[in-house]
Amino acid sequence: MMNKEGRPTTPKAETSGEHQTFTGNRALQMEEPLIFETGRLDVSGVDFEEPAPVASRLGSFARKGSMGLPGLTEPEVMRHYVRLSQKNYAIDAGLYPLGSCTMKHNPRLNEAMARLPGFADVHPLQPVSTVQGALELMQDLSRWLMELTGTKAVALSPKAGAHGEMCGMMAIRAAIEARGEGAQRTVVIVPESAHGTNPATAALIGFSVRAVPAREDGTVSVEAVKAVLGPDVAAIMLTNPNTCGLFEPEVVEIAAAVHEAGAYFYCDGANFNAIVGKVRPGDLGIDAMHINLHKTFSTPHGGGGPGSGPVVLSERLAAFAPVPFIRAGKTGLELVEGEGTQAFGRMCAFHGQMGMFVRALSYMLSHGAEGLRQASEDAVLNANYVRVGLADLMSQPFGNKPCMHEALFDDEWLKGTGVTTLDFAKAMIDEGYHPMTMYFPLVVHGAMLIEPTESESRASLDLFVATLRDLAQAALRGDADRFTGAPYHAPRNRLDETRAARNPVLRWTPPVAGVEAQAAE
Repeated sequence: MMNKEGRPTTPKAETSGEHQTFTGNRALQMEEPLIFETGRLDVSGVDFEEPAPVASRLGSFARKGSMGLPGLTEPEVMRHYVRLSQKNYAIDAGLYPLGSCTMKHNPRLNEAMARLPGFADVHPLQPVSTVQGALELMQDLSRWLMELTGTKAVALSPKAGAHGEMCGMMAIRAAIEARGEGAQRTVVIVPESAHGTNPATAALIGFSVRAVPAREDGTVSVEAVKAVLGPDVAAIMLTNPNTCGLFEPEVVEIAAAVHEAGAYFYCDGANFNAIVGKVRPGDLGIDAMHINLHKTFSTPHGGGGPGSGPVVLSERLAAFAPVPFIRAGKTGLELVEGEGTQAFGRMCAFHGQMGMFVRALSYMLSHGAEGLRQASEDAVLNANYVRVGLADLMSQPFGNKPCMHEALFDDEWLKGTGVTTLDFAKAMIDEGYHPMTMYFPLVVHGAMLIEPTESESRASLDLFVATLRDLAQAALRGDADRFTGAPYHAPRNRLDETRAARNPVLRWTPPVAGVEAQAAE
C-alpha cells in the first residue's frame, strides 16, 4: 500500500508488541509493494527519441491508449522479482509434504544433462538426420518405461498427467471403435476415491461416468466392480496405489473381471513413485497408464512450465498409440507420422519435451534398477515413519495400519477443539512448512494427506514430526488462538479465500485517492 505522499505504508500484517520499522521491512524479509506502485506510469526506465510518424498496419488491432507499464530502472525490476521469488515456498527451501503430488528433489545432475548442446538447443523442425542422438535418448527412455511397467508400447508426446489420461482413454476408445463397439460401450467406471481428473477426462472425450464406492478400509472390492460392469462399459479408471495411500489388494481380480466383460483397464499412474522396481503394473493386468515424470523421475514439477506425462500401453492397445512415435528406419531412427498405422491421431504438434526426457533418463541411469527400487522403498518407509510418529495424536480414517507412499489423517481428532483442518494447515505456514494436501481425498472428512517422498533424511522427518506434534498438542489443549488467525508470520495474514475465489481481482487498477487515503490510516 502507498500513502498520499507516495511512500509505502507499514503493512497491516505487523503483530502487536513487535518493533515497528519505517519501511515495513523486517530485516531481510522485505515488504514488497506491487510493481505498479513502485514505478510511475508517466515515465520510462530508458530514454528513446520520438520516432518518426509511420502509417499503422494494425488496423482495428492498433493500441488505442497507453500500455500502462510502470517506468523502472533495471535494478528495480531485478530486485522486485528476486524479492517475490523469496516469498515462494519450494522443494529447494524445505520439506514439501503435499500428498498425492510427490514433491521430490530435482537432482542438479539432471539439470546439467538437460543443458548439454544438442539437447538444450534442439528444435522440433530440424531434419531427422540431425537429431539422431535426441531420438536415441527418447528410445532409451521408452525402453526403460516399458521395462519398469511391463508394457509393450509408450507414447511420449502427452505433456502432463491429465493429458496422459486423455491419451490413454483415446487409445481405449479407438480400440473399441476398431471392434465396432463404439456406439455400445459408452460408460467408464471410476472409483469414488479417484483423482478428480479421472472422471473429467472420461467425460471430456464423450464417456459417461459410473461411480464405484470404496470399502470401509479405503480400497475397491472386485465384487463392487462386478456389480457395475456390463456390456456398456468401455473401461475402468483405477489409481493404484490409490489416493488414500493404500495398495489395492484385489487389483489382479479387478483386471480379470474388467477384461472378461470386454472392457479395458486404465491405471492412473500418479503414484507410481511408490512401487517402481517393486511391482510392474503390466503384470497386474493394466492396459494403459500415464506416468508423471515429475512425480516419479524427478523432472521439475508443474507451475505451468514444461511437463511430460508419457503413457504406456499393453499389447491390446499398442497399435493405437498416438503419433509421432520412433522406429528404426533404413537410414537410422525416424519419426512415424501416421501412415499405415492404427494410431488414433496425435496429441500435440510435436513429440514432447526434450528437456524432461533428458532429466528423467538421467535420473534412471544415475540410480539404476536397484536405486530406483530403493527410492520406492524409502518413499514408503518415510511415509510410514511420519504416520507412526503422529498416530497417537492424529486420527487415521482407515485405522492405524501401514500405508504406501503417503500417510492419511482425518479431522476426527480435532472435534471439540475449535480448530479445523484449514486452521491446522495455516499454522504450519508459521512454522516454516508448506501445508499438506487438505480435504483430499474427498471420501475422507477433513483429510490431511502427507507425502514426504524419499528425498527427506531422518533428521528432516524428525523435525517435521516434532513440529506437527507440537501443533497437535496445542490444538488438543485448547490453544485455538494459535490456529484461527494463522498464519501470523507470513508476509500477509489469512486471506478471505472464499471471497477471492468468487470475486477474483485479476488486474491492477490505480487506487481512488479517497479509498487509498482511508486504507493508509
